[in-house]
Amino acid sequence: MSDNGGWAARVEDVHELALSMPHVTVVYGTGDNPVYQVGGKSFIFFRNPRPDAVDPDTGERYVDVIVFWVASEADKQALVQDEASPFFTNAHFDGHPSVLLRGSRIGELTRNELAEVVQDAWLSRASARRAAAWLRARPPA
Repeated sequence: MSDNGGWAARVEDVHELALSMPHVTVVYGTGDNPVYQVGGKSFIFFRNPRPDAVDPDTGERYVDVIVFWVASEADKQALVQDEASPFFTNAHFDGHPSVLLRGSRIGELTRNELAEVVQDAWLSRASARRAAAWLRARPPA
């Protein structure tokens, strides 16, 4: 298979893609869940099961929620309002520039789509100088 990134994304890809961004550090939150940061600002983290994210049929807490920062409320709404999108939000995240994704649904994205979300999350939290340098260094699309 060619390395075109068109295959289904995996949770492992979140880790790999986040770590591939410049100036990234990893801290470990509650339950030793990884929190990816740039310049001390979180841009992706793996969330503990919480009462605000539950299976509507069973009431069981989701154990696989990943939080991605977004640049704006418009970006958030574009991701969560698309019926085909696996991204969601809940009342706990009202007004917070982030979207949620269950690890069990990550395969609904291609690796390329996931890479774009990870890069956008990083860009939303990186300093203007770091973001500009990274964007300048990218090959033209």
